[in-house]
Parts: sequence; C-alpha cells; structure tokens
Amino acid sequence: MLDSDLPVRFGSVLATSFQLLGIMAVAIAITPRLILLITPVTIVYVMYQVSGRETSYAMMMMIMITITMVTNYNNGDDDDDDDDDDDDDDTMITMMMLMMITMVGRTAIVVKLPVHVIFYGYFLSSSRELTRLEAITKSPIIHHFAETLAGAVSIRAFRQEERFAGENLQRIDDNLRANFHNLAANEWLGLRLELIAAFILTVTAMLLTAPAQHAINPGMVGISLSYGLTLSTCVCFLVLSTCQLENKMVSVERIKQYTVIPSEASPIVQECRPPPDWPSEGSIEFQQLQVRYHLLSPLVLKGVTCSIGGGEKVGVVGRTGSGKSTLIQSLFRLVEPCGGRIIIDTIDISSIGLKDLRSKLAIIPQEATMFEGTVRSNLDPLGVHTDTEMWQALEKCTLADLIRKKDEKLDSAVTEYGGNWSVGQRQLFSLGRALLAQCKILVLDEATASIDSATDAVIQRVIRKEFSECTIISIAHRIPTVIDSDRVMVLNNGVVVEYGAPSRLLEDKGSCFASMVHEYSSRSSSVADLTFMVRNQSPREESFCHSPSLNSRSSSSHKPSGASSSGSNWMDTTPCVP
Repeated sequence: MLDSDLPVRFGSVLATSFQLLGIMAVAIAITPRLILLITPVTIVYVMYQVSGRETSYAMMMMIMITITMVTNYNNGDDDDDDDDDDDDDDTMITMMMLMMITMVGRTAIVVKLPVHVIFYGYFLSSSRELTRLEAITKSPIIHHFAETLAGAVSIRAFRQEERFAGENLQRIDDNLRANFHNLAANEWLGLRLELIAAFILTVTAMLLTAPAQHAINPGMVGISLSYGLTLSTCVCFLVLSTCQLENKMVSVERIKQYTVIPSEASPIVQECRPPPDWPSEGSIEFQQLQVRYHLLSPLVLKGVTCSIGGGEKVGVVGRTGSGKSTLIQSLFRLVEPCGGRIIIDTIDISSIGLKDLRSKLAIIPQEATMFEGTVRSNLDPLGVHTDTEMWQALEKCTLADLIRKKDEKLDSAVTEYGGNWSVGQRQLFSLGRALLAQCKILVLDEATASIDSATDAVIQRVIRKEFSECTIISIAHRIPTVIDSDRVMVLNNGVVVEYGAPSRLLEDKGSCFASMVHEYSSRSSSVADLTFMVRNQSPREESFCHSPSLNSRSSSSHKPSGASSSGSNWMDTTPCVP
C-alpha cells in the first residue's frame, strides 16, 4: 500500500513544487519591472522635493528680507500661512507619487478610469470650497490668540478673561465646523468608492465560481479575490490623491505670490553713488513731498515743502496721524514718495542706493531693538569698529561701568529682544550705535517717550554734547524736548501749518504751538522752566517754509484757526486747522 501511494504523493509534491517555482518565476519576472518603474519615480520625487523646497525657501526668504516696509501684503497671515503652504507642498508631492504608483497596473486602469472621471468632477467642486473655508477660518484663531497674549495684562486688569476665552472658542468652533464638513465630504467619497469596489469584487467572485467545477484553479480564484480586496484602497487613493492634488495646488499659487511682493530698491546704484564724505553739511530740503501708503489710499503727506540747514536742531510736533512718522519713513525711504523729492546736500536721495543712504543716517527709535547675541554684536552689528571705539561709546552713554562688572565684558550675553536689559538700557544701546555711526544727520523718533526721566536726561545731555555739529530731527511728545530746538515744525493732517523758532511761534498766542505749550503747561509743574528755556533761547535765522496752505503766511508764525486745549494728551488732542 505504501509503495503504491508513493508515486502519487511524489507526483503531487512535484506538481506543487512546479507551481511554487512558477509563482516565484512570475514574481522574479515582475519584480525587475516594478523596480525599473518605481526607482526612477522615487529618485525624481526626492530630487524634486529637495530642490523645490530649497528654491521656494530661498525665494521666500529673500523676499521677506527685502520686502518694502509698507505693502498690500497681509503680514498677519504669514506665520501660519508659511507653515501651511510648506506642509501642503510636501503633501502634494507625496500624493502625486502615490497616484503614480497606484496606477501601475494596466488592468486596474480600465476599472479605475471611469470611476475616477465620474467622482472627480462631482466631488472636486465641493471639496475645493470646503478646503478654502477651512483655511479662511483658521487664521482668525491664530490672530486672536496672538492678540490675547500681547494684551494679557490689560485683559486681566479689566477682568475680560471670560469674554476673550469665549471669542477664542467661537473661532475654534467655526474652524472645526468647516473641518468636520471637509472630513465628511472625504468620507462620503470613500464610502462610495468602497461600495463600487465591493460590487466589482462580488461580480468577480461570481464570474470565477460560475464555470464548471475544476474549470478554474482554486488557487487562482483565491489570489484574484485577495488582490481584488485591495482594489478599493487603490481606487480611493487614486481619486482622493487626484482631488487633493488639485486642492493643494493653491499652496503653490500662494508661494508664488510671495515672490511677487514688491521689494525695496537696490542697495547700491553704481551709476549714482554719492561722494565718500557725503553729506558734509547735513542740509535737508523737502520739495512738494507727497506720500501715500497704498496706490488707492489718500495722501498722508500733502505737498510738504521746507528746508533744514546743516547743523540745525528741528523739533517735529503734531497730533496723532498728522504725518510725523511718515516724514521720517520717507527720509529713510521705508516708504517711497509718490510725488516730490528729498534733497540732502544737493543729492536727490531717490537716485542713490538704500545702503548708501541709510548708512549715512542715524536714528534712535522709540522702541529700541536688540537681537539675541552679545553686547558686541548689538553695539556693532557689522563688525567695523574696534573695542576701543566701542568702550568710548559705552562711556559716553553711561553703560561702560555696568558692562565692566560682567565677566564676559563686551561678549556678555543678550537674550532674545534684549529681555535681560531694561527699556532704558536698550535705548542707551541705540544711542551707542548712533555714536559709533558718526553720521551727520540724527533722527530721534520719540526716543524718550517710554523711558524714565533719568535716562531721558542722559540721552539729552549726550545728544547736546556729541551731536552739536549734526543736523537733528526730533519727533517728541514732551514739550521740553523740542522747546530748545532751533526751529519747530508743526504738522497737521499731512501739512506743515507752522515752522519757525519756538520763541517767535510762542509770541503768537493763536498759533498751534502756543496752544500745545499752554495745554502742556496747564498740566505740568514745569511752567517756569519752560518760560525760562524759551526766553533764553537764541534761535537761528529762519528760512521760509513753503506749503500749499501757507503761501500767504509768514515764516515765523503761521496762524491757524481754532486751537483747542482739551484732552489728556497735548499732542493727540490739540486740533490745529490751517
């Protein structure tokens, strides 16, 4: 019995071995084709992703560095949009690769293509709008959260925590509502693709089992059904990847939008480089200067025309929105004028490069900026000055003793935003940078508005001593800061309404400047000091200030009509109507 069954068993084993060898042969034959097809796709994918990311990052970084300070670009969205667009870019590339791999099988294309065409057009229009709604409702969450953090002290002081928490939850609900419907739409598509795949699998099973018994090898039936089970995943991946690929292409468009944001002018214009000793006098002339922040926005400066002599000290005053800061921004070309020009020592500043211009101007802003690093890197960012020069500057601005007490001296650490230094000390660092620059023109943009009186006195003393031969333009909230200037410029609604020596402007009791001094004096204990400063002032000879509204007025005192003295801030609440 054993001997008679042996050949049968041997033949069965041999047949099974041949079947296994056949399957292995098919696998070996298919594997090189898959390798040859998938390997180039993978290589192209990796190369495209790396080069694409490097290119997009480099382009966006250069644009953000050289972007104009005033533009139509909504910079409130850049923090979250940059991350989202970058992630969507990578997701889009991955989905493209999955879509290509999914469509490797030739026979699967015949089944997938009709399904793809039908659901692609039906699902895509809704999916695109839902994706857009989800993106739109996400930005308000980020903005509200950032604003809440910035104003946390005021929110707690007025006990408005519940209101802000409720607003934040409302914004989150709006975003989650859009996100839920977007996910529901994807599930809607996935369910129908699963049903179609199940229907195809059922029909395939019926067709395979319908023929006579043993007509089809049971092993082949099992393999066919096993591969059929993956059909739903393949079809779902194909349609979803194609739809999401088109949706994510919006991120590519947004990344391209970064590359067309207006940039600043060239740092250096070789054909129009100023002399090395420019400006030698420091005279400034504004000729019919007109400035607007956007193409369709109203004018902020409306034909400002005036001249500042070399070495003069000019104070600029006016209520909020009068154009004081815009005038300074125009001087540094942070915003380009739409009309008129600015002349510094006979050279039109719009004709030279930004580096040549800004390197010759020094500024002490209202809020001093410090970067993470060391005292040395913050005092001399470009590394062009010696240690001796830096110590001399620190001595003049009274920071030398403080830094000498530190172990690292000039290499002492500065944390992010200068958090380990007080507000007054950061402002003294700005003064030190201005001392090292040794520029002929110094701009004070409300430099002492947010510091204590002691630091204010130090800054004023150093400026009077070290910048006595320089042209100084000072925007100030405090009357004593500008009362001893050679001349005072009063701006209102983008127009120079008064320009002259403080003593002569105060002689006219109806002038805007006299109204400002009167209001400040009524709320200050330094009335006698102001009077003494004005009476003992020796102003320089004035020059005429041309302005569209001042053609019939004298240079010493341009009389406005209706000066009010009510309000809590003499700069903000004194309306001067020319």
